[in-house]
Amino acid sequence: MGWAWALDTPFSWTKQIASHFGGTKQGMAISWPARITDKGGIRNQFHHVIDIVPTILEATGIRAPDVVNGVAQKPIEGVSMLSTFDKANAGAPSTHHTQYFEMMSDRALYQDGWIASTKVIRPPWNTAGAVNQNPAENATWELYDLRKDWTQYDDVAAKYPEKLNALQQLFWVEAAKYQVLPLDASAAARFAATRPSLSAGRTEFTYSGEMTGTPMGDAPSILNTSYTITAEVEIPQSGAEGMLVTQGGRFGGYGFYLLKGKPVFLYNLFDLNRVRWEGPQALSPGKHTLEFDFKYDGLALATLAFNNVSGIGRGGTGVLKVDGKEVATQKMEHTIPIIMQWDENFDVGADTGTGVDDQDYQVPFRFTGKLDKLTLKIEPPKLTAADIKLLQEEAQRNNRMAQ
Repeated sequence: MGWAWALDTPFSWTKQIASHFGGTKQGMAISWPARITDKGGIRNQFHHVIDIVPTILEATGIRAPDVVNGVAQKPIEGVSMLSTFDKANAGAPSTHHTQYFEMMSDRALYQDGWIASTKVIRPPWNTAGAVNQNPAENATWELYDLRKDWTQYDDVAAKYPEKLNALQQLFWVEAAKYQVLPLDASAAARFAATRPSLSAGRTEFTYSGEMTGTPMGDAPSILNTSYTITAEVEIPQSGAEGMLVTQGGRFGGYGFYLLKGKPVFLYNLFDLNRVRWEGPQALSPGKHTLEFDFKYDGLALATLAFNNVSGIGRGGTGVLKVDGKEVATQKMEHTIPIIMQWDENFDVGADTGTGVDDQDYQVPFRFTGKLDKLTLKIEPPKLTAADIKLLQEEAQRNNRMAQ
């Protein structure tokens, strides 16, 4: 984090911080030899990433469609940068007058050379810290005159209170207009929630045969929970191996597979540690039921915001069974806390990404037996009496603070 901040010099803060340019400002180079003659020219007008599409549309002479496949389109919110391409307009005022910024309740409002920014409460490296339960009110605002102070160095909030108040009020107008509300200051809990998701709210999933390429947002999540994976397979006379089910890959995830006929469940903790359950013998020809059952040690996710996020990334005990008989049992001290390797898939019957252990197999590692049915059951930790008491006490503290 120190290097991330240093490399954002002369701006302060880093990514995740929407209120300060260290978290938002980017250099941009535009090349169009047939149109831009001021090669190497510098432009200082304020623009935002949402201005790129309007610029391309104007440059190509394409009108934004009002309807696509029968669906009415919302108006494009940015403004074109095309006028700045001409050298004669190098010093012209920006055509992008107002812009809100917001991420996990850290926020700012820019208007015509001024920016009102909230003072950072949660450093970006503290994703598991205490959550601001009332981010709309519990925020201190700063004010910067970017015409003189483009690095947000000199806070002039005390000098221009009326300007600050005007920009604060304008933020709420923009926030309502662009569906920013309600504000949510949580970090880890939001990172863990995939939206949208076809699997959200479901606890049992059944697959028949090979099905690969399910993106992470639609895959069942085994993070911070107990779960059981059951595979009903048929082994041919020549034996079988290959992937039964996997999620993630080389840099984090799990795989349940047969290796030279032996059942293996492997949990890859960020390529730092691999925990392995393996049966002692290759499966004999015929039908078998393979099961991996994991009992999670963590708290219910409902307590995350009230318990310093201590419910995530805990360990648990895994048991590997063959035809109902335990063949391997061990405890895992830690699990992946927030997200699996995001550029991978959830695959049944093969592995379409990277392998969870390159020493065991190479993708696609298609299962060579018959996978009759694979069932994944999820059992999230339940709220205990102690959890409920904790929630009630925290709610009472928040009420007292509000009063």
